[in-house]
Amino acid sequence: MSSQGSRSTEDSLGPTRTEETFQLRNAVAGQGLLIGIDGPSGSGKSTVSKRIAAELGLAFLETGAMYRALTWKCMAAGVDLDNPSAVLREADHLDFESVGTVAHPKFLVGGRDVTDALRSVEVAAKVSVVAGYIPVRQWMAIAQREEMYKARADGRGMVAEGRDVTTVVCPDADVRILLLADPEARLRRRVLETYGHVTDDLLEKTRELVSGRDKTDSKVSSFLEAAPGVITIDSSSKSVDEVVEDVLLQVSVWIQDRVHGRA
Repeated sequence: MSSQGSRSTEDSLGPTRTEETFQLRNAVAGQGLLIGIDGPSGSGKSTVSKRIAAELGLAFLETGAMYRALTWKCMAAGVDLDNPSAVLREADHLDFESVGTVAHPKFLVGGRDVTDALRSVEVAAKVSVVAGYIPVRQWMAIAQREEMYKARADGRGMVAEGRDVTTVVCPDADVRILLLADPEARLRRRVLETYGHVTDDLLEKTRELVSGRDKTDSKVSSFLEAAPGVITIDSSSKSVDEVVEDVLLQVSVWIQDRVHGRA
């Protein structure tokens, strides 16, 4: 499988950087900083992770897109999703690439642009089945860990977001965050992300998908309780800017620890 984190560029993902952020960006340049951000669907982890990657000039890895890519590949090939062995065989031949920029990522499977397909309701409804298979998660974790370690080794660094980045994929990431939010806030964010607007009908339509995904994923990963050393941030009543500032504060702590030989 070929998987590369989206490049960080100057694409706008939010407010203009402050002088403090420029200083942080310069401080982490070439350091191979790895940031892992976990959380359930609708916690805001994708939006926040992209902002952090763009502002600090780090590569970005959306681990959920890899699961959706495998789900799409299986569906397109007519593979029985209830057959874990068949799904794992498809994973062994998954040619997945994440290209483009953080602000405008493009996902390719076998060279084909499947960006829109991976965001479809059809894939969203089935991805929890694929992500629920332990062998598949183990395969994904190895591939994702390799990408993060490459980013550390070559000095560019990376922000990776998912559900088990801080605990399974890369428990030795330099900054580890668990982003949580109350169920209703998460639901509204998920509907807005999927449909672009929020209505009562769409909330009810999506509620079962979100709760079902939580239930399935909770059987194979612990993403609602922080592991030792992981910082918990509750985004329920916070703006994206406020959560980004909370994460950047942890990056500042990491920098100070390095300066004083504690990291």
